[in-house]
Amino acid sequence: MSLSEARQYLANTVAEWRSIRLADLQFWHGGDARLLVFGLVALAVFALVARSFMGRQPGRHRLMVPALLTTLRPSYLGFLRHLPLLLFLVGLPFFALAIADPFTSLVTSEVSYPGRRIAVMIDASTSMRTPFKAAHLNTRNETDATFFTTVAAAERFIRMRMNQRYRDLMALVEFGNEAYVVTPFTNDYDNILLSVSLIGDPVEYSLFPDQGTIIAAAIDQGIGLFKAFNFLDATGNIMVLFSDGEDTRVQVGDKTLDEILQNSVDNKIPVYMVRTNYDRGKGMVIPDEIWIPAIEKTGGRFYAANSEDALLAAIADIDKVAAGTIATKQYTSQRPRFAFFALAAAASWLTAAALKLSLPQFQKVP
Repeated sequence: MSLSEARQYLANTVAEWRSIRLADLQFWHGGDARLLVFGLVALAVFALVARSFMGRQPGRHRLMVPALLTTLRPSYLGFLRHLPLLLFLVGLPFFALAIADPFTSLVTSEVSYPGRRIAVMIDASTSMRTPFKAAHLNTRNETDATFFTTVAAAERFIRMRMNQRYRDLMALVEFGNEAYVVTPFTNDYDNILLSVSLIGDPVEYSLFPDQGTIIAAAIDQGIGLFKAFNFLDATGNIMVLFSDGEDTRVQVGDKTLDEILQNSVDNKIPVYMVRTNYDRGKGMVIPDEIWIPAIEKTGGRFYAANSEDALLAAIADIDKVAAGTIATKQYTSQRPRFAFFALAAAASWLTAAALKLSLPQFQKVP
């Protein structure tokens, strides 16, 4: 364990101690701890009684010293010779509590960590079959369809977050005419990567039932997903949407695009749209006139990814702007709490041993 890891462990242990009360503790082995304490007390009493009955021979069990001068004042620090013994006694109750194996039955704590709540949405419509050349990004599939390049870009983005210090809550949505939640919010990056890999399978993509593209439906579904997890009142929510942008619909059922976008604005969920349409810059696709102002209205950004370099630059920029901290409630049942008590006992006894063995002041009568 490195020094930084040791400091972090100590900080976590102290923070854990501050977050609990002794009245909340329950013990798996309380009877064993009481038996241990009783045995130690009995052993100490037996040793004292046995010592009192042992015969003391003159010259062997007693030490004769010359009379001390009455002008010498007694040392006010003489009591410090008992410090090792005091530290040993202090460590005993902590050791007994650690042996009792304390735990809390249900713990609710507010935790915060670097990251965001990110809904990743991938367009799987028929129009995503058009070519998008990405020699370095799309290496798993023989075809250079836009969909597979987009899936590879989404996977690259997730791995970028995974390899940093972030602990995002991520969800995966696949959409066409309708939007489908593939994986709800989770902090398990491997689970999200597995889901991305599954939808990126050519056979699976060929079975996707929807032919068209309705981006507004995906945004509406994303907002509903945040609502389902009760995240609407929290900060740090974003949507990352990958699509070729071939969609001019401004009405989804009884909702208009403006109403859906206003819902995103009201709940402070910016949308970052990566428009993957090969060799077509910003404004060169007719629906860009709709989506550029619409996406910017949410507080997000519109990226016209018309090449592999532009696509990589887009996900790198989203990774930068997605820096932040999220807070969430953490629920733990039957959480062990012996670490602090064991650490306190070990620290007391190691300090006592170090004083007794290293400093001569603690080995003789002052």
